[in-house]
Amino acid sequence: MGASESVPQKSIHEFTVKNSKGQDVDLSTYKGKVLLVVNVASKCGFTDSNYTQLTELYNKYKDKGLEILAFPCNQFLKQEPGTSQEAEEFACKRYKAEYPIFKKVRCNGPNTEPVFKFLKAKKSGFLGSRIKWNFTKFLVDKDGNVLSRYSPTTTPLAIEVFPTPYWYHFILVSF
Repeated sequence: MGASESVPQKSIHEFTVKNSKGQDVDLSTYKGKVLLVVNVASKCGFTDSNYTQLTELYNKYKDKGLEILAFPCNQFLKQEPGTSQEAEEFACKRYKAEYPIFKKVRCNGPNTEPVFKFLKAKKSGFLGSRIKWNFTKFLVDKDGNVLSRYSPTTTPLAIEVFPTPYWYHFILVSF
C-alpha cells in the first residue's frame, strides 16, 4: 500500500485529460510552461486559503509561464460532492480562478487518474506515494518533469515565500 507505481510516461506532456465538460485536453499544449498541478475540493478546511492563494500566484506568474492545473477530487470525506462543472463554477465565481479546472478525478486506488499515477510515481510524499488529502501540489518544469511535491498544509504562497531549489529553478529558468 502506498508504493509508487511504475509508469511508462517520461513527461506529463504525454497525457490527455478531460476538462470539466468531458472534452479531451492534450497536456502537450502546456509544453514550455511551468505547471502547478493540484487536487482541489470545494468543502475542505484548506479550500479558502488554497483557492485564494492559487489565484494570487496565478495572477502574479501567468504571464511569466506558470499554469495551474486544478483537478477536483471527491475521495477525501466527499469534500467535492457536485459535478465537475459545478466545481469549475465554484472556483471561477467565488475565487476568480482563470486557470483550468478539469474533470473530477480519483487520486488513489484502482481507478486513479493516469496523470496522478505518473505524478505520484515521480514524487512520493512523506509517508509514501498515496495522496493524503485535498490540495496536494506538484511542481512540474517546462519539459514536463516533476520537480517537487507539496503537502496539503503547504499553501501556494508558501511555495513562493519559502522556495525550494525547484522554485528558484522555476524563477531563473522561466523569467
